[in-house]
Amino acid sequence: MRIVVKVGTSTLTHPTGHMDIRHVETLCKVLSDVKNAGHEIVLVSSGAIGMGVGKLNLRQRPTDMATKQAAAAVGQCELMYVYDRLFGTYNHTIAQILLTGEDLRDAERYRNFSNTVNRLLELGILPVINENDTVSTVEIAVGDNDTLGALVAVSVKADMLMILSDIEGLYTADPRREKTAKLISEVREITPEMRESAGGGGTALSTGGMATKLTAAKICMDAGTDMFILNGAKPLLIYEALEGKPVGTKFIGRCDTP
Repeated sequence: MRIVVKVGTSTLTHPTGHMDIRHVETLCKVLSDVKNAGHEIVLVSSGAIGMGVGKLNLRQRPTDMATKQAAAAVGQCELMYVYDRLFGTYNHTIAQILLTGEDLRDAERYRNFSNTVNRLLELGILPVINENDTVSTVEIAVGDNDTLGALVAVSVKADMLMILSDIEGLYTADPRREKTAKLISEVREITPEMRESAGGGGTALSTGGMATKLTAAKICMDAGTDMFILNGAKPLLIYEALEGKPVGTKFIGRCDTP
């Protein structure tokens, strides 16, 4: 199978912006093992700005564009160094790809990106993809890495997208506010009620939230690609999802063929 895994800032870092070593090491170990089993893995990773915040000892995520881009430039180096070292421990080579919205909207650049990823996978490489936050502005930004993960999954014809988040999955309401909220294990159609209850953004260092995950799910489902939302603090759930066990929330890709 060809699997795109999107990991968010809240999974990679502590609230301080410094790396959550336990989670990142376990994630790389699990993905390496899944790759050893014969699956192709593409990792879409947030975390550059978050790690830059920690590396620069900033008190909070910057709000001005110049400091965001500076933090991203610093944090991206740290992020790739860690991935290279950890995946290298399990004899896997990684490649870095940084994208802007224009790379996905322009037909020729989109085709070049898809060809590059496909060739890297043929060579046994594990691509690590992030938005190019050092140059992205409102005009050329993808917007969030949940959407980026979905666009990547569709472009490389992945069998599934796994979004690792700071929540177990999609609930009937925000479980952080309503104790009676129930986990929805399977979704075949995204309803207006789901979008209404999706709420806003995630943590102080991240830009995503359930609303962006539903947008990503819609992109995947329309293309016939399955998508999971899993708790990123429990990377071992990846195994269970691949084994068909009921974990997180699974969005079923629509297939137009009879």
